[in-house]
Amino acid sequence: MTPEQRLEEIVRTGPTLMRVLTIARDLDLPDWLIFSGAVYQRVLNSLTGRDLDYGIKDYDLGYHDASDISYEAEDAVIRRVAAAYPPPLDALVEVRNQARVHIWFEGKFGEPYAPLARTADALDRFTSATFSVGVRLEPDDRLTVVAPFGLDDLFALRLRPNPTRQTHGFARTAAAAKARWPELTVMG
Repeated sequence: MTPEQRLEEIVRTGPTLMRVLTIARDLDLPDWLIFSGAVYQRVLNSLTGRDLDYGIKDYDLGYHDASDISYEAEDAVIRRVAAAYPPPLDALVEVRNQARVHIWFEGKFGEPYAPLARTADALDRFTSATFSVGVRLEPDDRLTVVAPFGLDDLFALRLRPNPTRQTHGFARTAAAAKARWPELTVMG
């Protein structure tokens, strides 16, 4: 079984994540992905024998719409998404237009952030290569997996920094992940 097939099996086993993916698909946002902890944490939990939802605080839903990068346009989508999800998911799905992240990122995190051309490009900028994975449920129920650095580190329980972008937050991120999953090996 390939790492992508293993990831798909884990994703499809989680009823909460599948519900999030199904509703996101029905919303039909442009160029959308569910990414970050909602995906990689589920894999870590599966590999370490924890409940699949252990440690998952939210479901990051990114979309890319460069036609209007105003806060007002993004806020309208945020409200539409919240209305589509039943409680408690309405409060747990965090949606952001990836076409406007560059507007606020440096002010919040102290690092420059060039504009993104598509949602998947956000994964190239994550603090850890291990966390750079996203999924989308297609209209025909296929699962699209996006992992620019591959999935080998994730399935080997190896946490390493992003090899293409130095970030300020890797040490802090690694320490928090190691506290939740002591089985992780931190590289770099």
